[in-house]
Amino acid sequence: MTSRDCPLENGGGLAADGREPMMHMPGLLIADEDVLTRKRMADLFIKAGYQVTVTNSAAGVLYGILKKTAQVVLLSTRFDQMLATELIPILKKCNRNLTIILVASELPLALIRKARSEGIFYHALKPSKPSDEEELREAVKCAFEKVTNNATGEWLQ
Repeated sequence: MTSRDCPLENGGGLAADGREPMMHMPGLLIADEDVLTRKRMADLFIKAGYQVTVTNSAAGVLYGILKKTAQVVLLSTRFDQMLATELIPILKKCNRNLTIILVASELPLALIRKARSEGIFYHALKPSKPSDEEELREAVKCAFEKVTNNATGEWLQ
């Protein structure tokens, strides 16, 4: 496990980037099998000031949720021969308040509908170039606002 997989791996000292860890800040988990996509999205959100963890497996996603290091998840369409639509209900059983953003470019409408019925927060198109990242940035910003409002009891659905 690398420091990117576990931002507080060194026992609560400095985070991987040398800053003091912010234990109260909600975590963003980026879950994608493609290493380049994970790196690009991680860099984007680290620069934006988020506490970011990345994983390439369904087990890594479950670990982040069960350890309560992730409140918002950017989830790609497939992990370990498992579709996101099969994984989402499991994640929601682990944490019903989990905010999931499904990140996928080409997904059949039936699967998008299924993901929505399972409780995703948003479906964003996978950015193919830097100019495509604004939608994802806005979705993550709104997701963290929802998490913050849920924590204070102000969010109404």
